[in-house]
Amino acid sequence: MPAKAGIHGFRFGRMQNVIFSADDFGLTASVNQAVELAHTNGALAQASLMVAAPAAADAVARAKNLPDLNIGLHLVLVDGDSLLGHEKLPHITGPDGRFPKDQAVRSVKYFFSAAARRELRAEIRAQFEAFRDTGLPLHHADAHKHMHLHPTVGRYMIEIGKTFGLTRIRIPAEPPAILKACGETITIGDRALYAWCKILRAQARRAGLATTDHVFGIKWSGHMTTARVQTLLNQLPPGRSEIYFHPASTRDPTLRQLMPGYEHEAELATLLALRRLGYPIK
Repeated sequence: MPAKAGIHGFRFGRMQNVIFSADDFGLTASVNQAVELAHTNGALAQASLMVAAPAAADAVARAKNLPDLNIGLHLVLVDGDSLLGHEKLPHITGPDGRFPKDQAVRSVKYFFSAAARRELRAEIRAQFEAFRDTGLPLHHADAHKHMHLHPTVGRYMIEIGKTFGLTRIRIPAEPPAILKACGETITIGDRALYAWCKILRAQARRAGLATTDHVFGIKWSGHMTTARVQTLLNQLPPGRSEIYFHPASTRDPTLRQLMPGYEHEAELATLLALRRLGYPIK
């Protein structure tokens, strides 16, 4: 149990603290409702906003009534709605103005196509501008499906973000040793992803941005059940950790289509249970 709790996370002792966060704020009304419930009645301290998502305006309205909930930008550059649309982003979006799901193809384009990079910069700036226009303080930034691990995306996010007051980003570095201690089988992919995070961490360090030491929620994405999170908390490594979730009050048609295997309601239940187990947000 945490020895001390604060608005920026839970302190487990002099060497450990953790913050609980939520992604996809603004995607649907059920996600927004879950974020509000998880903050007011659970352990949620921060959320990341999709500014071009269908329920973004509802998310912003809720956030303005939750002054202790830290809101950041959830940059969408793959598998989601763009802000500028296909006419302005013909090389990186489909005719419907959405970024396709093909993350590998996005990555290649962002490396080798000058036209794609110009559009990428414009869209990143537009999303930061849209966040600024909400009037919400910019607490942090991260990216949908961790697309900012791409060195070009990470560089643009940091360079552009700093002009909008960006001070901290997520480094999705999930330690394989901790997952193994939690009973997971560790793959070469898990180790490769953890090692790849060093590039983004170096970019953040050079820019003077704050980060946590560890992030959890990748291996169990969409399946952050109470039992799993309790196991993780018992194995928490020294330093600062972020544990992120994808909560929703109901699995609406959009969530069933975009994330058919996720347990959104179970993740909300976990955040609510954490308070009952002694992890209040403040």
